[in-house]
Amino acid sequence: MTKLDLTPVDKPHSATLFSKVLAQGRYETRITITNGEQLLVSIILPLLALGALHFTSLLDEPGGPSTITIATPGILALAVLSSGLTGQGIATGFDRRYGVLQYLATTPLGPSGLLLGKVVAVLMVQATQVIVISGVALLLGWSPAGSGIGIAVLFIILGAWTFTALGLLIAGTVRPEATLALTNLLWVMLGAIGGVVFPVANFAGSMVIDYLPSASLGNGLRSALVNGTFDGGAFIILLLWAIVLSLGTIRWFKWR
Repeated sequence: MTKLDLTPVDKPHSATLFSKVLAQGRYETRITITNGEQLLVSIILPLLALGALHFTSLLDEPGGPSTITIATPGILALAVLSSGLTGQGIATGFDRRYGVLQYLATTPLGPSGLLLGKVVAVLMVQATQVIVISGVALLLGWSPAGSGIGIAVLFIILGAWTFTALGLLIAGTVRPEATLALTNLLWVMLGAIGGVVFPVANFAGSMVIDYLPSASLGNGLRSALVNGTFDGGAFIILLLWAIVLSLGTIRWFKWR
């Protein structure tokens, strides 16, 4: 039987912040992907929307790109919205109610490590979403612009930051029941008329919608994956939203 060495080390130390954040991110990712409701919102509903748009040819235009070409970037944007806003928003809201956030904030992970771990979890979930949704879209005939793939990844990461900040801001300032209702309502509204799935030009009052983070993400991904170009205006708007929402979360987030 091996003896346990209990000799104290000369310079005891904890794991690095990076290791702690990564471990927290992995833990939250497992919780998310094993939650049936989150799996429904994050992957199943976007896939159903993709299939519905493809088979109805709703976005087809004479002489323009096919529906699957236009729809796939929008569905990827919807997936980003799902995992950042509803996924982390609802989970964090109920963690706050049951005191989990307050407890974790007092551990070596700390408040900043906990919030960073949530961002890592969103990115891990989104990597899964992108692989699954892109795989199905490719089977349906999608052919993205190769030169825009790197740009699309940049927009997805920035979108993850923006909508995670929004989800955390809501979860940290209102009651869990209100968080559940508000995040789901925003998911439906932004997904339907916020320029995520459908191009902004399809709506009246598009000038206002253009300045929403949802439209900026959708426009940026469509420019990248349809035309292979970088939409600088959409990037700046999305970045400003990310900064403002992050500052709001830092200022008003309540741990209990």
